[in-house]
Amino acid sequence: TTFLWFDGQAEEAMNHYISIFQNAKVLSLTRWPKGHPLEGKVLVVSFELDGVPFLALNGGPQYKFTEAISLSIDCKTQAEVDHFWARLTEGGGEPGP
Repeated sequence: TTFLWFDGQAEEAMNHYISIFQNAKVLSLTRWPKGHPLEGKVLVVSFELDGVPFLALNGGPQYKFTEAISLSIDCKTQAEVDHFWARLTEGGGEPGP
């Protein structure tokens, strides 16, 4: 899944993208839980553009939004995590968080 990192603009970006594509929809919206300093504000949004899923995270200012993308891979087991980690860093790819 294409994963986009924002600093508070994930919902706004999602709404912008779904306004552009005729076949687009919001899949889910998750807010920070009660008791968190950002309680009630949007944390993650999931949406679809022409059948392609996207995730957008309000992750904070550590990383600036660019035209680059990240991939979010839903793994069910540690073996799957290890497989993707090894394959995606083959040939000099640098591991990251």
